[in-house]
Amino acid sequence: MACKPNILFIMADQLRADYLSCYGHPALKTPNLDWLASIGVRFSRAYAQSAVCGPARMSVYTGRYVLSHGASLNDTPLRQDEWTIGDHLRPLGYRTVLVGKTHMRADLEGMGKRKIDPASVEGSLVAEAGFETYSREEGIYLDHWPAEKRFGADYNRYLRDRGYSGANPWHEWVNSVEIDGEVVSGWMLEASPYPARVREEDSETPYLTNRAIECIDAMGDQPWCIHLSYIKPHWPYVAPAPYHGLFNANDVLPAVRSADERVTQNPVFAGFQRRRVSRSFSDEKVRVPVVAAYMGLVKQLDDQLGVLFAALKARGLFENTLIVFTSDHGDYLGDHWLGEKEFLHEPAIRVPLIIVDPREQTDAFRGSVSHALVESIDLLPTFVELGEGDPEHPRLEGISLLPLLSGGTIERRYSFCEYDYATMRFRRELGQPIDKTGIVAVVGARWKMIACPGFEPLLFDLENDPGELENRSLDPQCAAIRNELEAALIDWALRPRRVTESDENVERRTDTQVTRGIKLGIRNANELAVALAEEAGQ
Repeated sequence: MACKPNILFIMADQLRADYLSCYGHPALKTPNLDWLASIGVRFSRAYAQSAVCGPARMSVYTGRYVLSHGASLNDTPLRQDEWTIGDHLRPLGYRTVLVGKTHMRADLEGMGKRKIDPASVEGSLVAEAGFETYSREEGIYLDHWPAEKRFGADYNRYLRDRGYSGANPWHEWVNSVEIDGEVVSGWMLEASPYPARVREEDSETPYLTNRAIECIDAMGDQPWCIHLSYIKPHWPYVAPAPYHGLFNANDVLPAVRSADERVTQNPVFAGFQRRRVSRSFSDEKVRVPVVAAYMGLVKQLDDQLGVLFAALKARGLFENTLIVFTSDHGDYLGDHWLGEKEFLHEPAIRVPLIIVDPREQTDAFRGSVSHALVESIDLLPTFVELGEGDPEHPRLEGISLLPLLSGGTIERRYSFCEYDYATMRFRRELGQPIDKTGIVAVVGARWKMIACPGFEPLLFDLENDPGELENRSLDPQCAAIRNELEAALIDWALRPRRVTESDENVERRTDTQVTRGIKLGIRNANELAVALAEEAGQ
């Protein structure tokens, strides 16, 4: 290849891995993503770093765990001093451009202390997760939000230009339906069986596809990383016609849940079950039509990816573009008596990941499936290594996946996913202080533990109980594996998090005090000579 490969980084929002046909869904056919998997590598065990949009995405954009970057809640600002995807890729010659959603919230207070103007070129990059914003579309602009935020959205302007009326056409047309002549908000789950009021060609997913193609056409000869971040199938669970009616109750898989989970001894899990959204998804009359609408949104996404891939082919870009498809997290859809995401079972944290590497050394492995334990934070070091940078930079906590794309291996025994339930009402019911609300899933080759400070953990045998229906945490036969996972969690949480100095440099500085002139504890010249000799011979 004549120059560094471009990077097309596609992310869906709230897409479960098992809702693609290449991941085994029996009724929901996704031929375009199946085709992508046939020319790339599909990862069967890819895990998000959080079960909610903001923290999960901040981990992707920084290549760091939530514990490290600190933005553990939705709408918690990402520190202005964190290096994001653009900070790593721009020095390697890449333009980093956004089309779609990031859920980024800028650290305006920190920027103010550093005298960084958000309106400046530097400030806009800091405020937008390191991206130039070709089109930032967050997906939900509520009526009570500032009018300038709603009216300033490119998509709302597009809708008004297309003749959609109202103060907030995004909500009134795209996320609303008509029932018996009345407009009903898509926030109401009763709306799911009905078509969105917007024409399909003007809905969010085709709009972002078209903007992405425009963005690609606007790129010059400089290598680029375009982050195409789709809004759907994230709620509101409303699909435009004909996608709203493609699936019915016969296509909806049974919820994965058991009666025993209703009497769980884990108060945090029980608290999540008491939430309103969980109670709604525990009702089959509600769940089934919502899941059917969700499937329609996934099908529309796959169809639009076919449009995108055809555009790439027509422009001759497949030969020099790394393509990544993933999601930020999953969706319970009623599994385990839960709705939404946020707790840490597999439906919420295992994500689809397909990577197509254009380099010749990966040709023999196209269409393969990797069962390696990988994480969303691995994507940024993968991009950095592809761009001939240092994937082991101390600010990066993930591992480059390039070796796995050409038949190699990586070293990882455990994956870690975090969630902070501080803003949940049941936190008060449990009497948990705000600084004791972090939960962590530790996932190994076979076993998985969900640790909840102050309470007994959950422990699952993913090999013999892939549905995570039998909690083994108090089983005496599992004591050793529980101890192993708890030790792994402690090691992970307590490891040093140096970001400005490499391990190699720390190694060079180890036990070199005397050589560096710090003669602490030396009693005389003879001891000095011995100390210098010891350091020189280490």
